[in-house]
Amino acid sequence: MFGMIKNSLFGSVETWPWQVLSKGDKEEVSYEERTCEGGKFATVEVTDKPVDEALREAMPKVMKYVGGTNDKGIGMGMTVPISFAVFPSDDGSLQKKIKVWFRIPNQFQSNPPVPSDNSIKIEERESITVYSMQFGGYAKEADYVAQAAQLRTALEGTATYRSDIYFCTGYDPPMKPYGRRNEVWLVKT
Repeated sequence: MFGMIKNSLFGSVETWPWQVLSKGDKEEVSYEERTCEGGKFATVEVTDKPVDEALREAMPKVMKYVGGTNDKGIGMGMTVPISFAVFPSDDGSLQKKIKVWFRIPNQFQSNPPVPSDNSIKIEERESITVYSMQFGGYAKEADYVAQAAQLRTALEGTATYRSDIYFCTGYDPPMKPYGRRNEVWLVKT
């Protein structure tokens, strides 16, 4: 636990590599199209729970892994953003399923530590192109749903993206009270 706290407060923070391809603005919504680099990710999947509750279960597992609860006993430093996949229903509400994706820092990409918790999987993911919209505050499920709806409206008729999944991201530790950065990512098809 100490390793997790020390890592989140004093550890290094690496940004997940991406390249902005274009920027857009429509109806007071600003967004970017960007390609996010692939690589190895630590993932945790939680089902049968609402998003906010599922995150309270999954995030500590990922943070402990990053903080040193792994076969090498080493803290790896943070990579931001931490993203989680959500799965919308036809009415726009979210299904009771999430998958948290933490990109392994570059230093450990070739040989990531093995998680001590068997609910954490190491997965390889290809690069993805997304439409991204940024917003502030302490984001909850309702905020992500609302922001995703705004982004879909702004992209209407100009872009194609997957309707069965999107990503919600956060850049800040929970103890940061203001200037928080969150994003929703619609995956380009």
